[in-house]
Amino acid sequence: MTPEVLAEKIRQGDRRALAKGITLVESTRADHREQAASLLELLMPYTGNSIRLGITGVPGVGKSTFIESFGNHVIEKGHRVAVLAVDPTSALSGGSILGDKTRMETLSRNASAFIRPSPAGETLGGVTRRTRETLLLCEAAGFDVIIVETVGVGQSETAVAQMTDMFLLLLLPGGGDELQGIKRGIMELADLILVNKADGDQQAAANRTVADYRMAVHFLHPRSRHWQVQVQPLSALKGQGVNEVWETVESYRKALGEAGEINARRAAQARAWMWSETADSLLTELKESNSVKELVHALEQDVIEGKLPATVAAKKLIDAFRH
Repeated sequence: MTPEVLAEKIRQGDRRALAKGITLVESTRADHREQAASLLELLMPYTGNSIRLGITGVPGVGKSTFIESFGNHVIEKGHRVAVLAVDPTSALSGGSILGDKTRMETLSRNASAFIRPSPAGETLGGVTRRTRETLLLCEAAGFDVIIVETVGVGQSETAVAQMTDMFLLLLLPGGGDELQGIKRGIMELADLILVNKADGDQQAAANRTVADYRMAVHFLHPRSRHWQVQVQPLSALKGQGVNEVWETVESYRKALGEAGEINARRAAQARAWMWSETADSLLTELKESNSVKELVHALEQDVIEGKLPATVAAKKLIDAFRH
């Protein structure tokens, strides 16, 4: 199938074509990369019409339960939802470990939802290198709420913040010491903090946690001068607080949209993506260079044995690549 035919099918909302397009952009084969580039160029005019949400939280906080509950709610409001769920990757096989479709059963069966689990690989932030391209394909296919779920707190969540409009942080009930357990940097990335599992025996603890974080966010530097970080209780399992989350997302989009900040942020993200992709592509090309391959083993050994500083070894590799 040519990129032109594939692009047309994706624009018509053909789910199989979308899945095929995503497989194409995820491929590392040189001929596939060229086809993927053509496909993206054809679809770029039809992208950008969604709200892009990044979601993170420690394992066990209930991200998948929340995404399923939230996604179904948003679809009931008349939207189409795409979930790019990045799975932890097996160090042995390189495959996904968790398989998010099994954790979002009702959402995965919904005709207005599209879930794409991808192994995180070696990419920091739990985001595959091609997540940005996948996001654009989903927008071109008519999905207007895009959710990027990350592996969880502890890796560089900046990667997600640099491709989304709004960043949601999910926390478990618990105050005091737990406040110290979340990295300040991740807290400063958050536009909305949700304390999940606010039901039953944990209701009181959740309410205390919400109060603690509402005080804490006043001491953090806000990402936007047009938005004060919100902290809300939530029971994803029972669907309590989910409508309030969507209302907050809409308020955020309205406030930052009217201020021109979402467009400005996306422009900055696109520029950063260009340079990131340039660096990644150059590194791939460098590693595949025959002149570099001849030197790599000996230089690595010298660095490992302490005979050569890494900076000098790097310069030798770059000089070999240049010439």
